[in-house]
Amino acid sequence: MESTILFLIPALGFLGLVVMAVQSAWVTKQPTGEDKMVELATYIAEGAMAFLKAEWKILTYFAIVAAIILGWSGTLVETSSPIIAVSFLIGAVFSATAGYFGMNIATKANVRTTQAARTSLKDALKVAFTGGTVMGLGVAGLAVLGLSALFIIFYYLYVQGVAPVNGVAAVNGIPMEKAIEVLAGFSLGAESIALFARVGGGIYTKAADVGADLVGKVEAGIPEDDVRNPATIADNVGDNVGDVAGMGADLFGSYVATILATMVLGREIIVNDNFNGLSPILLPMLIAGLGIVFSIIGFTLVRIKDDKGNVQKALNIGNWTSIIITTIACYFIVMWMMPAKMSLRGTEFTNTGIFLAILVGSIVGALMSIVTEYYTSMGKRPVNSIIQQSGTGAATNIIGGLSVGMESTLVPTLILASGIYLSHEFAGLYGVAIAAAGMMATTAMQLAIDAFGPIADNAGGIAEMSQLPKEVRGRTDILDAVGNTTAATGKGFAIASAALTALALFAAYVGLAGIDSIDIYKADVLAGLFVGGMIPFIFSSLAIAAVGRAAMAMVTEVRRQFKEIPGIMEYKAKPEYDKCVAISTKASLREMMLPGAIALITPVIIGFTFGPEVLGGLLAGVTVSGVLMGMFQNNAGGAWDNAKKSFEAGVEINGEMQYKGSEAHKASVTGDTVGDPFKDTSGPSMNILIKLMSIVALIIAPHINANRANKPHAELTPNVVIEQTVAVNSIDNPLQR
Repeated sequence: MESTILFLIPALGFLGLVVMAVQSAWVTKQPTGEDKMVELATYIAEGAMAFLKAEWKILTYFAIVAAIILGWSGTLVETSSPIIAVSFLIGAVFSATAGYFGMNIATKANVRTTQAARTSLKDALKVAFTGGTVMGLGVAGLAVLGLSALFIIFYYLYVQGVAPVNGVAAVNGIPMEKAIEVLAGFSLGAESIALFARVGGGIYTKAADVGADLVGKVEAGIPEDDVRNPATIADNVGDNVGDVAGMGADLFGSYVATILATMVLGREIIVNDNFNGLSPILLPMLIAGLGIVFSIIGFTLVRIKDDKGNVQKALNIGNWTSIIITTIACYFIVMWMMPAKMSLRGTEFTNTGIFLAILVGSIVGALMSIVTEYYTSMGKRPVNSIIQQSGTGAATNIIGGLSVGMESTLVPTLILASGIYLSHEFAGLYGVAIAAAGMMATTAMQLAIDAFGPIADNAGGIAEMSQLPKEVRGRTDILDAVGNTTAATGKGFAIASAALTALALFAAYVGLAGIDSIDIYKADVLAGLFVGGMIPFIFSSLAIAAVGRAAMAMVTEVRRQFKEIPGIMEYKAKPEYDKCVAISTKASLREMMLPGAIALITPVIIGFTFGPEVLGGLLAGVTVSGVLMGMFQNNAGGAWDNAKKSFEAGVEINGEMQYKGSEAHKASVTGDTVGDPFKDTSGPSMNILIKLMSIVALIIAPHINANRANKPHAELTPNVVIEQTVAVNSIDNPLQR
């Protein structure tokens, strides 16, 4: 029975990729419009691809060195395997490919969305959202296909084949640990590339965005995407490399880490099932695979009738439908696969408890999205408060945005804490992990909704630069405004899943590290807790400072061109777009290395220097601090952005209507530039940071195991049994643990 499920899961991933190819072909067939539009879209596509190639070149060197180190470390401990180096490289390649899929279709869909917007909002939404579905299906399909295929290969290699350890057949703990460790390598590769892609892309896009806004809008008084602005091409390129390619790699890594965390804990569950003891391990992969199918169903419901249609409502209908269908399906899957009673580390629970944990995860994800939407949407109290404070200048606008961001952590934290408590009550630590897996099941839909925003933003830029009629930009602005909100809600959703996933990875780490608990009463552990709490702050500082430095260079360059190239403002001379593209490219590639190194190296230094318990304290500090920092920065940035956009339709401040170009609008632009690196660079990197550090800790756990120095190998892992013979299909087979 387990063989049927094992091969069904990669088939579902492959199905997602097939539908992705069909959707991509449809987008490509749509009309591109006038030559001027095509020319601008070509500039954007070429700039994005040039950056991606330069980034891949650097990351290739990193991946090779890291793989060599991992392969060598896999020979040092019996429970490890040098094959982890191979899975690491596969994860890195898949993560980069996921980002490429998204960026490739986004640079095709942007100009086609602009052309569609010349006809109707309905057509523009269809093109932009279909482009988003390509990215969603690419990420989810690659993740499910890659993870399940690797598991199949190494399950049969290490478990069914019963790999020998010192000439003795090892069962129960060790072979499965090797298979799981290989998957951890896949996740490490995915998350490593995701971190560099998200930070590098974020620095790129925000340096260009800030430079374009401060000089173009505030100083020169021209529209955001005016063709006369030298930074506008770099800005639009940035939307693709940061908000699309970076985001694709980010969600790929998150998706894989969530499934992995559940599988790692699932291998410890003692079960008597019809799947050779594999049901707790197979369940998260099967849920993820079926989530692709239900996301495809949701895609078909995202549509509006005419220009008066509610785009946000259309997206919500598709999203909620896929979530509800997935949750209902999970009930039947859990009841079919899982036995009536199970236990994990002394905690007993039922299959009903597992389903309730999945239900909790879905509710937590939905509530996080609703709360985030409230704090970042136009017309709501938080954004309106920032608008009103813009009337007295940039300083009060910034104060208002910071206040909203800090306030926005209250309710989501309570929701998250309740979700952790309830899911643990229902199914122990496995419940926490499976709650995250249930929440992430519809990642294809979540990412499609998220990705359509940058496509719409680019479409608006092309419309502005091509000097198309105002109604065209008006339609793309409607999509862009909704995209800002969906981007913020997507980040809130991601940080919630990251918290649950990190807790599950943390629990798995404790088991592999040979410790029973993390005692913060110990001075060294408490010190580790404080150091961990500090890391998200220094990480954010480095990312934001990098944006600031690159933005300064961008502002200087734009000012130079306005001053030294006569005729730009009269449309008689063409700006040197390539100079601005080069500034963002060089800055992002240079500045992304240090933040990434902190995330990868810190757990290794702390673990090998101070031991597993101190490293546990570090992880706890990083998780709590990182989740709060992520919420604060994402929501503050989203609120600032939509406060600025509210002026395009006009807002009332102290009884007077204020529009674009007013002093209040200029103040909101300044606030938005402060929020840009918050919401698109450091904020969304928090969820990668906390999971990446947990995965690194998980991989080095066998090397720093508290019992390793004074216990024989057979005692390193709880419940390990070594026998001369193994009845692989026997009910009493210890492997079923």
